[in-house]
Amino acid sequence: MPRLFPLFCCVALAALAGTVTVRAQPTPVPVARSAQAPSYRTPLLLISIDGFRADYLQRGFSPTLSRLADHGVRATAMEPSFPSLTFPNHYTLVTGRYPDDHGIVDNSMYDPVLGSFTLGNRKAVRDARWWNEAEPIWVTAQKQGLHAATMFWPGSEAAIHGVRPDHWRPYDGDVSYDTRVDTVLKWLDLPAAERPQLLTLYFEGVDTAGHYYGPDAAQTDKAIAQVDAALARLVAGLKQRGLFKHIDIIVVSDHGMASTPPDQRILLDHLIVPGHARIVSTGAISGIIPAPGHEAGVEAALLGPHKHMTCWKKSQIPARLHYGHNPRVPPVFCAAQVGWLIVSSEKSLLHHGKAIYGEHGFDNAAPQMRALFVAHGPDFRRHLVVPEFPNVDVYPLMTHLLHITPEPNDGHYGAVKDMLRANVR
Repeated sequence: MPRLFPLFCCVALAALAGTVTVRAQPTPVPVARSAQAPSYRTPLLLISIDGFRADYLQRGFSPTLSRLADHGVRATAMEPSFPSLTFPNHYTLVTGRYPDDHGIVDNSMYDPVLGSFTLGNRKAVRDARWWNEAEPIWVTAQKQGLHAATMFWPGSEAAIHGVRPDHWRPYDGDVSYDTRVDTVLKWLDLPAAERPQLLTLYFEGVDTAGHYYGPDAAQTDKAIAQVDAALARLVAGLKQRGLFKHIDIIVVSDHGMASTPPDQRILLDHLIVPGHARIVSTGAISGIIPAPGHEAGVEAALLGPHKHMTCWKKSQIPARLHYGHNPRVPPVFCAAQVGWLIVSSEKSLLHHGKAIYGEHGFDNAAPQMRALFVAHGPDFRRHLVVPEFPNVDVYPLMTHLLHITPEPNDGHYGAVKDMLRANVR
């Protein structure tokens, strides 16, 4: 998933990289469903349009999404969690926890026990030990008697805490949007006793176009129109089944997108000697593990502000970012100025072998990183625009709608409850 499932992303000394308490890899087990679960509750469909910047909604290429927003709830924007990357934010949306708390701290990570994690490493993506620091909403829902189904969502391919959704698909970017929508509709066609009350749906094309061509390109506008056509197919299918007025729909994105001209690159090789550090990730951010014996030299070369980049020891990362305590955050961490990218000879920065003209992962306070939030359904108010809020608040909103007890999280239901009709708050 975007950075779709590719991207760039010495064993570290325990004293530098920290240690991780790793649960044994669980075997998927049948879920003991609560006998107290009611026989019916309004289904909730969570849709992610990866890389859909908040202001894309005003471009005029998404009439279906605009109608959902106009007749439901729309936020002026939603603030992603830092770093504003795909996997960290998708897991935040379904756990309500900041990446530093749920453990998916980057699209590319290093763990002294588990090794390396990248989006394209299918074995790692399906290894529950990467995900077990938090419990996603589909696991919680199933434990409390509901059925869940995920059409592509980071984490849904792993048996987290021994549980997978009742229905799930391994990520395959070649599966057409029509097939994805039709699969979700088929799940809603199941008999009442089997029908999922929680469903997810994922589209990656807007993010992909933003990377290849930039956020302001015609190709990105075309990608917006294509995903809107998929939403139109979904709405038509729901209406045909008499479900459109009886299902809550939340449409979000994980982050926005910034233009990154090819001449705006920061080469780490000009600052540190190759071989003196392990480069865990590159892009808008870079995590760096100094090689044993080279800690002082790497820190002297990197720490502090540079012309288009700032680097910190992980313990000194600004508190507002809620980042830097997790053992998977490398000892030295750098963040690029919006529009600039950190690269190295060790990790070339390409997207499926192509140059990058757009990127995310930058400071989550940057306007270019602002994400989308739209909600529509019988439990939501109509014609309401709400101020920007952080994406950790989506989780308590969803657990309230599903009438399930939430896991510990960083969100605040009080910040989003006024989106709902008075009788469901």
